[in-house]
Amino acid sequence: MNEAMEKFGFSVLVVDDEPGMRTILKKALSKKVTQVFTASCIEDAETLRKRHHFDVFIVDINLPGRSGIEWHEAFSDEGANNDVIFMTGYAELETAIKALRVGACDFILKPFNLEQMLQAVQNCIDKRFIGRTHPVLQGGLSRSFPVDLVGDAPKTKAMRTLISQLAPSSSAVLIEGESGTGKELVARALHELSERKGPFVPINCAAISPELLESELFGHISGAFTGARKNKEGLFRVADKGTLFLDEISEMPLSMQASLLRAIEQKRVRPVGAEREMNVDVRIVAATNRHLSQEVQEGSFRHDLYYRLNVLSIELPALRERFEDVGPLLNYFSDNLAREMGLKPLVWSVQELEQLQKYSWPGNIRELKNTVERAFLLGKGHVFNMRLDAAIKKDETMKAPFSPQPLPTSVSESGYPVNWLIKEVERAHIEKVVDAHGGNKSSASRQLGLARKTLERKFKQWCDFNESLD
Repeated sequence: MNEAMEKFGFSVLVVDDEPGMRTILKKALSKKVTQVFTASCIEDAETLRKRHHFDVFIVDINLPGRSGIEWHEAFSDEGANNDVIFMTGYAELETAIKALRVGACDFILKPFNLEQMLQAVQNCIDKRFIGRTHPVLQGGLSRSFPVDLVGDAPKTKAMRTLISQLAPSSSAVLIEGESGTGKELVARALHELSERKGPFVPINCAAISPELLESELFGHISGAFTGARKNKEGLFRVADKGTLFLDEISEMPLSMQASLLRAIEQKRVRPVGAEREMNVDVRIVAATNRHLSQEVQEGSFRHDLYYRLNVLSIELPALRERFEDVGPLLNYFSDNLAREMGLKPLVWSVQELEQLQKYSWPGNIRELKNTVERAFLLGKGHVFNMRLDAAIKKDETMKAPFSPQPLPTSVSESGYPVNWLIKEVERAHIEKVVDAHGGNKSSASRQLGLARKTLERKFKQWCDFNESLD
């Protein structure tokens, strides 16, 4: 048998009134799938079907009470998409036709060779394997270029080396970095350089409502909640033997963090509404554009989950910290977009490259890619004249040193001195608000109407300036 059956957490229900047959099939199938349940009659089988998700039903037609063909619920559960294999000791053509008409995918006569049954199950698993992975993989591939960590800056080379060192491990990895620095690209590289045979499955925790996140990760069974009209497999099961990428992990609600921690530690998940758990083998790679340790201190992220995710860590440098990569990235995106649009690649002059390297790229690699795309559509002249020139001049102004005039330690009730510059007023006001919040920058940033990372950047600029005066 091929490896498809062993890659994912598949489950099978065997329904037969012969104890020996149930024992033989359970023993053989348990080596190949995650869970095998057995029942001796349709009533017991229906009870199990309501409580658990099953990929394949193996059902004897001649059962006490209701026959296998009369088990209408197994076929009428809209969207469940279960595969049913019928088996019988009576070779009647009419019975076989009835079985196929109600939706059976195979019909096996007793006594049968065990390999014949295993192959029939394998055929069902292969079909479901493709059904699970195709949407996830296609969706992921359509969103980004193939994994190619471009750049020759020292920090980029060090990052590639670190990824190569961490990839073979199955331990969790936490990737931290500003928005647009390529966290998902790094996660894909970790997966592709590993020996894991399952798929790479990404999910953005900030893009899914807290009410649906548990179902998205762990799955649910039919009837688990209002609107759950069919069984759904969670992304943990989809990513079995592979990598689950949890982007924007800092946005996960505290109530969900406890469930995630348990799933990671126990390597088991329980679909919403189900009574039993399922084993999963998933490597977790999480990413955030915040300082997760700070979120832990502020109580918005569980410390035990943080330590579970931060077994291995990668901090991605901002593009402004590796300006040597601007040129290679320009060429990379130009070549890819040219192929995609059927155009000639853009050629960047030395002067244009120098100008682009002066820009701070607050949107990082994502902003650079968008700039190249605008250059294709509108022309390089339009991009520079309308957007980058003004931004570069603004960056150069921001980089100019602050006035060496020392700031007073307090501000009078009548307001700030009229001879102060706007920068001095801004700094004094921000520091005053932060002090009023007891040094809690997240709380202060909300009152100021600033992003937390903007506030951090301003304090870093002020710190650098003070150190230059010493």
